[in-house]
Amino acid sequence: MNLIDVIILGIVEGLTEFLPISSTGHLILVSRLLDLPHTDFLSTFEIVIQLGAILAVVVLYAKRLLTDRILFQKLVVALLPALGVGALFYPFIKSLFAAEHVVAWTLLVGGILIILLELFQKKKEKHIADLSAVSYRTAFLIGACQALSVIPGVSRAGATILGGLLLGMERRTIVEFSFLLAVPTMLAASTLDLYKNAALFSLDQSFSLAIGFVTSFVVAILAIKFFLRFVGTHTFIPFGVYRILVGLLFLLIIL
Repeated sequence: MNLIDVIILGIVEGLTEFLPISSTGHLILVSRLLDLPHTDFLSTFEIVIQLGAILAVVVLYAKRLLTDRILFQKLVVALLPALGVGALFYPFIKSLFAAEHVVAWTLLVGGILIILLELFQKKKEKHIADLSAVSYRTAFLIGACQALSVIPGVSRAGATILGGLLLGMERRTIVEFSFLLAVPTMLAASTLDLYKNAALFSLDQSFSLAIGFVTSFVVAILAIKFFLRFVGTHTFIPFGVYRILVGLLFLLIIL
């Protein structure tokens, strides 16, 4: 993996981590286009550079994370399903990261679900208008939806957004809860992966991780600000259409 590959993957991660289009899926598919061999380091790189994107949330929401104890407790509750799934199925999940057909199909099906839910929920009243109105039950259910994102291509943001739509949350509220939930979720996933694989890294590989981290951090800050403005006046349907198009494209490529 050369410096250009590292920067490209960092940009892709920063752009896609918080959009409902699957950052992991895009990293896998872009790696295929760059003809990068699937190695343990590449799998870990794809997870660790997500920390750069997560740091962007910490920077932008630091005050809320540090002062809102009730919200923090709800995030912990929402994290529990993902921790359980990750602990039980870690080896199987890692094996899926090389399955390009899984990514293609989950992108396609997820896009269809986003469009259908947006159309179905369009006229329904949204009764959860801000983060303070999110109950512990709602937080846990969103966390259960998020747990599905261990499958590459499902998208952590996409799964939480689908769950939020079903539970009657306003779009901005869904997006902000998804941002904040990403912090403990990705910290847990990255820590586990680093613990299992850190001894395998060389100095050059550590430098690549650092460059990817910084790149994804800068790009993610811009992506978060864009997404918040976008959902203020738009639905999630464009992301559903995008997922379908990318899923079909890669089905054509791999078949």
